[in-house]
Amino acid sequence: MNNQTLKLENMALAGTRGISQNNIASGFKPAFLNKRSGRVEIARFESGSPAPMHLIDWLPKEWAASLGKDGSIQSLIPGIISGFSRDGVFYMREESSKL
Repeated sequence: MNNQTLKLENMALAGTRGISQNNIASGFKPAFLNKRSGRVEIARFESGSPAPMHLIDWLPKEWAASLGKDGSIQSLIPGIISGFSRDGVFYMREESSKL
């Protein structure tokens, strides 16, 4: 997964609750799930504050397949998926698009 993958996901789910701008008001937070470990991470800015959209740049470094010169993540290892977290539950984008 990389930033281009995220753009394609947004295009495919445009107009649904599968994108941040359409579900953030309902308490969904852009997040990522590591399917191997089950760990969920909220998308964050470099400062650590939660981001209102999916950003891979500042996820855990062990999830990185490649890094930029500034240390930001450029691509993720296989098994990381984007979705949303709400009330401690992770929802895949497709799931949230149907709520």
